[in-house]
Amino acid sequence: MSYDGWIVIGLGNPGPRYADTRHNVGYLVADELAVRMGARWKSHSSGRALAVEGRLAGPPGVRAVIGRGRGYMNESGGPVAALLRYYKASPHQLVVIHDELDVRYGDLRVKYGGGDNGHNGLRSVRSALETGDFHRLRVGIGRPPGRQDAADFLLSAFSSTERRELAVHLQRAADAVESLVTDGLEATQNTYHR
Repeated sequence: MSYDGWIVIGLGNPGPRYADTRHNVGYLVADELAVRMGARWKSHSSGRALAVEGRLAGPPGVRAVIGRGRGYMNESGGPVAALLRYYKASPHQLVVIHDELDVRYGDLRVKYGGGDNGHNGLRSVRSALETGDFHRLRVGIGRPPGRQDAADFLLSAFSSTERRELAVHLQRAADAVESLVTDGLEATQNTYHR
């Protein structure tokens, strides 16, 4: 019997060195969703991910598993595939939350399918699942200023100005995930795309 809920995965890198970096915004949104569920991260039986189970957008809410891989961003596919196998869920029940350079800081884009746009985490997930047919919440972090290298920008902390607005943006991104799993893709795009 297949799972009748959603698998929501925040992409990021583990450990304190990366905790507050732009590249970890997927983890930060997943953390907000876990708080909303009133749940604490637990090691998943696959050993490759942390996960919480509960309901989103309740009551009564929608069944969901929120997860984050225990490995690095470019190894995200293995933990995502392991969670889908464990719950007998298909890729169309998957929402991947990730940072997006090509979206202005604070803006969101929700989509289904597509390429990886050079994002190593998405590339790993697409490779492990052998498809790009899953939902994505692209959380805008903007482009690096001046001539700063994109990799350095991704792995740097949010600026003091960005940090002042970060909690609001994370809450809005979590709201978008809840909208996606309850109201569907088109309604969520109409509400959250600026």
